[in-house]
Amino acid sequence: MSKILIVDDEQDIVELLSYNLEKERFSIVKAYDGEAALGLVRSEKPDLMILDLMLPKMNGLDVCKAIRRNPETVNLPIIMLTAKGDEIDKIIGLEVGADDYITKPFSIKELIARVRAILRRMQDTDNKTGKEEFNYKELAINYASCLVQISGKQVSLSPTELKLLFFLSRNQGRVYSRNQILDHVWGDDTFITDRAVDVHIRRLRSQIEKDMENPQYILTVRGFGYKFADKK
Repeated sequence: MSKILIVDDEQDIVELLSYNLEKERFSIVKAYDGEAALGLVRSEKPDLMILDLMLPKMNGLDVCKAIRRNPETVNLPIIMLTAKGDEIDKIIGLEVGADDYITKPFSIKELIARVRAILRRMQDTDNKTGKEEFNYKELAINYASCLVQISGKQVSLSPTELKLLFFLSRNQGRVYSRNQILDHVWGDDTFITDRAVDVHIRRLRSQIEKDMENPQYILTVRGFGYKFADKK
C-alpha cells in the first residue's frame, strides 16, 4: 500500500483528498503547514506528496526545495497544488523540483489519475533499471541504484529528472521531439504540456552541466527537440 502525504492548510481539502484516496486503498498522512510536512517526510517516509503552494510557516516552494536538497528525500515524487492559474506559478513549481502540478479547483478523478501515473512511472523505472551503468565524460549513472555523479560528486535529481536522464542517456545520440519525450517519459497518462519538458530539461541541465549555455550532455536540436550527446 502506497503512503501519500497531503499538505494543505485548508482542512476541508485535506479531508476531501484523504477520503477519496483512502477509498483507492492509499495510506494517508496529513500536514497543515510546511514545517510539519518536512518533519513527516522524515518520520513517515511517504511514497508521494501532494503539496499546496500557499502554506503557513513555510511555503510549498521552500518545502519542495528542502526536499530536493536532502539526499534522503530527493527522490520523493511531488504533486504541487496551487490556487493560482498563472503559468508562471506552474513553471516555478516545476523548476524547484515538483514532478507535476494541478490547479484548484480540481477534479478528484484527475488528481487520483495523476497520483497513479507518477507511482506507476516510479515503479517502471525501478523495474527497468537493471544492473547497468553509464559513463560519459564526467557523468556517471548507476541505473540500478539511481545514483548520478558528476566528477565523482553525487547529484540530486527529482524522480522526473532522473527518468528523463535515464531515457536520453539510454538512447545516446538519438533526437527526440518534445512530444516523443512526453510519450516515453511521462507516458499516456500525462496531463502536462510540452512546455513542461523544457522546464525539466533546464532543471536537469542546472544539475549536471557546468555551463548551461553550452551544454555537453543534454543538447538542443533546434526546430526538433533534444538528445543526449553523441558517443565519441
